[in-house]
Amino acid sequence: MSLAIVYSRGRSGISAPLVTVEVHIANGLPALNIVGLPETAVKESKDRVRGAIINSHFDFPMERLTVNLAPADLPKEGGRFDLAIALGILAASGQIPKNRLAEFECIGELSLGGELRPISGTLPVAIQARNQGRALILPRENSAEAALVQGIQLIPAEHLLQVCAHLSGQQIIEIEIESAVPEPSNDEPDFADVHGQYLVKRAFEIAAAGNHNLLMLGPPGTGKSMLASRLPTILPLLSEAQAQETAAIASVSDQGLNVANWRKPPFRAPHHTASAAALVGGGSNPKPGEISLAHNGALFLDELPEFDRKVLEVLREPLETGHITISRAARQADFPARFQLIAAMNPCPCGYLGDPSGRCHCSSEQVARYRSRISGPLLDRIDMHLEVPRVSLEVLRKGSAQGEESSSLIRTRVMKARDTAIDRQGKANDALSAKEVKQHCPLSEQGHQLLEQAMEKFGLSHRAYHRILKVARTIADLAGSPSIEITHLSEAISYRKLDRALK
Repeated sequence: MSLAIVYSRGRSGISAPLVTVEVHIANGLPALNIVGLPETAVKESKDRVRGAIINSHFDFPMERLTVNLAPADLPKEGGRFDLAIALGILAASGQIPKNRLAEFECIGELSLGGELRPISGTLPVAIQARNQGRALILPRENSAEAALVQGIQLIPAEHLLQVCAHLSGQQIIEIEIESAVPEPSNDEPDFADVHGQYLVKRAFEIAAAGNHNLLMLGPPGTGKSMLASRLPTILPLLSEAQAQETAAIASVSDQGLNVANWRKPPFRAPHHTASAAALVGGGSNPKPGEISLAHNGALFLDELPEFDRKVLEVLREPLETGHITISRAARQADFPARFQLIAAMNPCPCGYLGDPSGRCHCSSEQVARYRSRISGPLLDRIDMHLEVPRVSLEVLRKGSAQGEESSSLIRTRVMKARDTAIDRQGKANDALSAKEVKQHCPLSEQGHQLLEQAMEKFGLSHRAYHRILKVARTIADLAGSPSIEITHLSEAISYRKLDRALK
């Protein structure tokens, strides 16, 4: 029977569903038909595959060929099925053995000369192939990314002839893949570069230890963007499971994956002109947006009120749930989006409200209108609000007398506090549910009274109540305290500046 079956992988969100490539050769006029909901790029593969087979000195069957990409209801896109289709044709026509094809999965685009070209989204394919116990045949340029998956057997190739020789047993492809190790860089920003701003640095340390959201309020030039850009230098490295999940998102996106830094938490800083689709993801074939690319890392929104109001409102659900579902008429995609939001804004439209020079002439109505661009529900989801004041000229010139702490010292304390939280509850403090907050954030009677007074005085919501407790838990972890003391709770309450400023 002139039928061959080859396994490949499609793309749906950050998953890689199995696609079975069935090739049947029958009597009839020479033709090559591809069925199974192929998009334009897949339909065009017939010409690439024909050229690759002929230029690799194989015979292209002059009969009726039917290529079925199953399941038929899954949309197929791109050139990732070229290699599987070519191998199916060669196996169905008896030019290569088909008894071993069930052991492999194949991805890769073919050139007219038979060379294998890289594709996007390799990491999810490698994970699924490993889980199914099959070896993965792929372009050599994608092998470093696929090698991030532990326990997978990779067959990296550069040409269709190499793959056929390997399947025929004539010349086995040697697997030599070195795992990428990030090289230390001296060009990374450091908190030691920031003079003064001790209270703000303390807030960043707390935010990093508990993965809390943070909003900075201050005039231009006080170092808000400078501080935010240094947050990744004090965040703990990702676990292997977190890194694979984050890398899978980057792999299927247009930006691709930087293999050398795959364990580092991502840091995204979109411009305030970004659309809602750019922020949360979208498109007819949904792709991840900035909040998903920042998964397990930080998303920095500078000039927060300058973002469109509708764009900011789409952040509310993912901030609460940690994922985003994008629905289109033809398909639906779910992307993880558990990110740490770091935002910065000026106190007024001109930016100099409260400046000693008196240069601000904004009316109270203008200030209220400017701040109202950030809705109350969104502000409520930000754990910490703090002011970033100007530093004195002397501190700016000389720094502090005792010197500035480096990022490595701060990161050591952050990692210790994060490990304490993981050992206690299996997650960072920001991810605690309401039930877990009661269990892991108990207060004394005096603490309850203090928090209730703050709730009544500032009109805080129940969500803010729980977020204050989570921040207090992180402060206690940094102090090495098993319980939340009054000083820890008071400091956590002090980080709700905008709640009281807007009253």
